[in-house]
Amino acid sequence: MNTRKSIVILLSLLLVFALALTGCTTNTPSPSDANNQQTEGNNEKDTFKAQITFNGSSTLAPVMSAIATDFIEGNTTWNNVDASFPEENIAIYVSAGGSGAGVKAVLDNTADFGMLAREIKDEELEKIGDAKVFKLGIDALTVSVNPENPILQVRDDLPTEEVRKIFAGEYKYWDEIDSSLPHREIVVVIRDLSGGAHEVFQKSVMGDAQIREDAIQSPSMGALVTKVIENKDAIGYASFGMVNQNAGKLVPLKVDGVEATEENIVNGLYKISRPLIAVKRGELTPEQKAFMDVVTSEKGLSIIEEMGFVPVR
Repeated sequence: MNTRKSIVILLSLLLVFALALTGCTTNTPSPSDANNQQTEGNNEKDTFKAQITFNGSSTLAPVMSAIATDFIEGNTTWNNVDASFPEENIAIYVSAGGSGAGVKAVLDNTADFGMLAREIKDEELEKIGDAKVFKLGIDALTVSVNPENPILQVRDDLPTEEVRKIFAGEYKYWDEIDSSLPHREIVVVIRDLSGGAHEVFQKSVMGDAQIREDAIQSPSMGALVTKVIENKDAIGYASFGMVNQNAGKLVPLKVDGVEATEENIVNGLYKISRPLIAVKRGELTPEQKAFMDVVTSEKGLSIIEEMGFVPVR
């Protein structure tokens, strides 16, 4: 990993940590506050807000933090972004709580942008109303195991039906998949059921079958990957981006003979894929547009790629 990338990731983590300490609700006006301001004649569109907030997908949060860190380091104050902006410090807060939480944050006006690692639903778009949707990248859910898992000595590919049986608990021991494997329990690791990854995996792989009740639910994709890295009998649906960030620490298996490569994800051959999306209600303010222009620029897309995901160009 090069020095610049290390600095960006470190500062991104510090940005998220700072948000956890200060709390998004401390600095973000509540809906009632916004209504009071409008009553007093302060139209929010006419008021410059030095702070931009993002909430939602734990997969997209580190990416947005990295872009925000680069943006802040390059400008510091808003007048350096645009001479017509005031000389106020740029503050971009990113917090993770799952794709569903991202939609809820937009609906509740507790964040400017929601982050999703799945398609946004029609009913969500209807509730939001005047939704502005930014498709930033594509991720895939890889069926990954620990590098010391014995299955890698006999198989590098699982058909969808076997993946379904593993995650549903029909196969509880590794030797039920292949008799040459040891009689050790399969440890299934998933995202929490409110996460976008769960919805994608349920739709793409499980169908009507339910995930086994004793599966380990992880609060973030990073936590899921850590569980697989720490346990040689574990298997989980690890984000393509997280696999790239932890190269050699976990091994993705082919599914139906198809490897999760950038090419196969883009052309749709690898079927367990999902978009990375930012959504906002209503028109963007000039400062929000200035930042999102950078997010969707070649510079922003290159950071998305550096973080291991497939940018949408």
